[in-house]
Amino acid sequence: MRIEETIPDPLAAEAEAARAWFAAEQASEFKLTGIVDPDAALAEDADARELRLILCGTREGQEVCLRERFRVRSANGGGFEVTHLADESPAIGSPAPLLDPPEGVRKGWVDASLAKHSFVVFLFYRGFW
Repeated sequence: MRIEETIPDPLAAEAEAARAWFAAEQASEFKLTGIVDPDAALAEDADARELRLILCGTREGQEVCLRERFRVRSANGGGFEVTHLADESPAIGSPAPLLDPPEGVRKGWVDASLAKHSFVVFLFYRGFW
């Protein structure tokens, strides 16, 4: 599994469509912070791709980063149809890979949190942060 923070240009429109759809469904704003295995998505048919995205935002007052799967299809007349797919379980059985954002996202989160608050407390518990 490879996680990239930069969305490849050929996937940018589909990834943004999935992000916007997810944000609307969750009634919350999410930022697109990464993509899982972009080469696999690029190898799929351009008319219907599976994208695994890392989305960070606020849910119920809490800042969260989520790994979500989407099927993105080209719609008639332009645009995209987005379907949310259930995420597979991690191979080891730990939910940590689902909750832990890519490494570079952490620094952005810390910087953004320190801009809003005078200090930030990190709590590490069995691999969760």
